[in-house]
Amino acid sequence: MTTAIKKIQMVDLSGQYEKIKTEVDSAIANVLQSSAFINGPEVKSFQAELEKYLGVKHVIPCANGTDALQIAMMALGLKYGDEVITSNFTFVATAEVIGLLGLTPVLVDVYPGTYTLDIAAVEKAITPKTKAIVPVHLFGQSAEMEQLMELANKHNLYVIEDNAQAIGADYIYSSGKGAKAGTIGHFGTTSFFPSKNLGGYGDGGALFTNDDELAKKARSIANHGSTIQYYHDDIGVNSRLDSIQAAILRIKLRHLDEYCAARQKAAAYYDKAFANHPNIKTPERSKHSTHVFHQYTLVLNNTNRNKLREHLAAKAIPAMIYYPVPLHLQKAYRAPRYKEGDFPVTEMLCNSVLSLPIHTELDEETLKFITDSVLEFLK
Repeated sequence: MTTAIKKIQMVDLSGQYEKIKTEVDSAIANVLQSSAFINGPEVKSFQAELEKYLGVKHVIPCANGTDALQIAMMALGLKYGDEVITSNFTFVATAEVIGLLGLTPVLVDVYPGTYTLDIAAVEKAITPKTKAIVPVHLFGQSAEMEQLMELANKHNLYVIEDNAQAIGADYIYSSGKGAKAGTIGHFGTTSFFPSKNLGGYGDGGALFTNDDELAKKARSIANHGSTIQYYHDDIGVNSRLDSIQAAILRIKLRHLDEYCAARQKAAAYYDKAFANHPNIKTPERSKHSTHVFHQYTLVLNNTNRNKLREHLAAKAIPAMIYYPVPLHLQKAYRAPRYKEGDFPVTEMLCNSVLSLPIHTELDEETLKFITDSVLEFLK
């Protein structure tokens, strides 16, 4: 049976490219012919199109998602020693930027079902030194932003949404009103790393905001602290989205909703196949957010995760652990105030999560082979 199935990948970028090859090749050729490689018209067009898609006033393109977080914190004027609350269950970049700027990362636990910030834990972590909260919209759905913004407003805190994994997701307020994930806080940030739902063919990132002054500040910081050439009002960085990436992203943005739907369809297949299995907990869907499935992540009970990965690898099925070590136990982020056992949900997840292939090119035959292989091990 395995010979009938094409090579299974966590993300099939080559298969996706084949479907848009003509458009992408033409767009790249146009940039090469124009030689407008930096801040060219493709960047400006992509910016405007992404603003329209997200329903946000300002998109500020930059070099990568980590830079986007850094620029946001710099634009908000956070100072050395200020505390920034964020998730303990996330990719390191979220906390990395906080530490890099001399700020203090304050880690909090997450909900066991959605893996997003536990609002009660956030409130408990607030001190007079707290200046900002960075919710992570992990694996493809938004954190509970309505409550979080109420909490931030109550304590006069900034909110920076780490939306690297949930671009295209919709947040639904209790009133029924909707907004795109990443457009609710003072800033939203995203990454265009190739494996992302909206990914380029190299690095890239962006910030989103509805605040005119914050947008102006962020644009300046991303451009060496300058709005007029050779005049520098801010200490800034050099962080730009190049024109070739922008040209590719313009094309992929037109397909983003289609890509999200394909991921949702694959996730629904996984859900049905694993429904009610005693050793598998499938991803919970938040009532506040749609899920665009950057990852499809299981929580395994009474299962040897490494043996299961070996079983799948023997069948040429990749599976990844996002993330194996919580931030408070990482060597770079250990602090006297944290010890093993302080974050029970995060620690449980790090010990039991497993992500299966999820992308736009999965067909039913491949999904059946993957799910049958998982269930074969668990029977």
